[in-house]
Amino acid sequence: MNVSLILIILLVGAFVTFLSGDKLASKVALLFSIVAAAASIVILNQYNLGQNANFVQQWIAQPNISFALKVDGLSIAMLLLTTVLTAVIILSSLGSKFENAKAFYALVLFMSFAMVGTFLASDGLLYYVFWELALVPIYFIALLWGNGDSESRKRAVVKFFIYTLAGSLFMLVAFVYMYQKAGSLLLEDLYRLNLSADEQFWIFLAFFLAYAIKIPLIPFHTWQAAVYQKAPTVGTMLLSGIMLKMGLYSVIRWQLPLTALAAKEYMFVFIGLGIAGVIYGSIVALRQRDLKKLLAYSSLAHVGLIAAGTYTLTLDGLRGAVLQMIAHGFVVVGLFYAAEVLFRRYETRLISEMGGVRTQAPKFSSLFLILVLASVALPTTFNFVGEFTVLYSLYGINVWFAILGGTTIILGAYYMLKMYQYVMLGETNTKVFADVTLSEALTFIIIIGVLFFFGMYPKPITDLITPSLEEILTQINRIN
Repeated sequence: MNVSLILIILLVGAFVTFLSGDKLASKVALLFSIVAAAASIVILNQYNLGQNANFVQQWIAQPNISFALKVDGLSIAMLLLTTVLTAVIILSSLGSKFENAKAFYALVLFMSFAMVGTFLASDGLLYYVFWELALVPIYFIALLWGNGDSESRKRAVVKFFIYTLAGSLFMLVAFVYMYQKAGSLLLEDLYRLNLSADEQFWIFLAFFLAYAIKIPLIPFHTWQAAVYQKAPTVGTMLLSGIMLKMGLYSVIRWQLPLTALAAKEYMFVFIGLGIAGVIYGSIVALRQRDLKKLLAYSSLAHVGLIAAGTYTLTLDGLRGAVLQMIAHGFVVVGLFYAAEVLFRRYETRLISEMGGVRTQAPKFSSLFLILVLASVALPTTFNFVGEFTVLYSLYGINVWFAILGGTTIILGAYYMLKMYQYVMLGETNTKVFADVTLSEALTFIIIIGVLFFFGMYPKPITDLITPSLEEILTQINRIN
């Protein structure tokens, strides 16, 4: 089986879901997402057995563009993250009702299709097409099914769309320039380019603008909190759990190997930006009264640390960043799902209007507490493995980077446990809070199971991604 089959499954699934009608849409979408996740596991097994699952075919004759999909440990890790989380996100939505559900779930699958394409593409133009396609479904998901009044929602979503699209155009210009020099946009052909220091600087900057907005890094983060708050929880999960990983993955796959001279020259600047995001996100999270906005700024802090790890240009930094990408994807989806469960019962996201949940829903309280502890990198959880590895790589660059980056653990523990105290403990809210249903419990158990399994035994993922990262580092070190 070649990897293009997964794209076909998700694309066909989007069309079938739309044609299935509103009553069956969620179940059909869940079925196709599970099939895509199963197919991803088959690809993983093929890769481990040494079988080729790549797909390369000429797409456009002039200019020379190929429909090329690359399967290595890094892309498979992101493929599994996307397909498994898509299934979990759709499962989590079964307790919610959406108008025009067939269109909603079709867009979810189409977004998953575009994100999978971004992680697999090894031709620059194909990668750019998938990158931009992923923006279309989330725009409509947030705009049509979002929260709050339509005017403020429209402002937030349009700002996000225009901001992200504008940043990506710089990346397109960089690809056009490199095509003129290489005669191809295949990744291996671009890796062979001998770009001057000035050329690398401008290409690095073009890529950085696209990725910094998508991740996001400060000061390019201004769209994030409003969109996370206004989007329906499914949209917020897709954005925070998977879509922002497109930018972090692309730094490793595209930016650093192509522009290593610029990356080495300005390493301290971009590590500093990542760590600034850690501190800024944590401090702003302390002041939030809306639960989704608090989690949005918490996410900003965590991805800042991941970005800092990628720019260390070390194996530990890249490996820790990828581990933390996967861990963050699962934990942030779990946290936003917990926020959605609270909203279903209380019909509010204001922390001040919650309280006393523990006495009414002990199962939910326990599950939520585990996710909070995973978020603050409690040992034995997956987040601990990723954050420790990133901080270790930062220590190797400069001890102060590790100290400042480590504030994410201290500040994160403070605002997350404080949030848990106000939401789950204290006086009981006047509304009755029912404990988790079977489907809600199943969603939480899947997420928590992943976090604890790989927290105690990360070797399968480490072994999967390390050879790919070593190849990328070889390419980075080749450029002097």
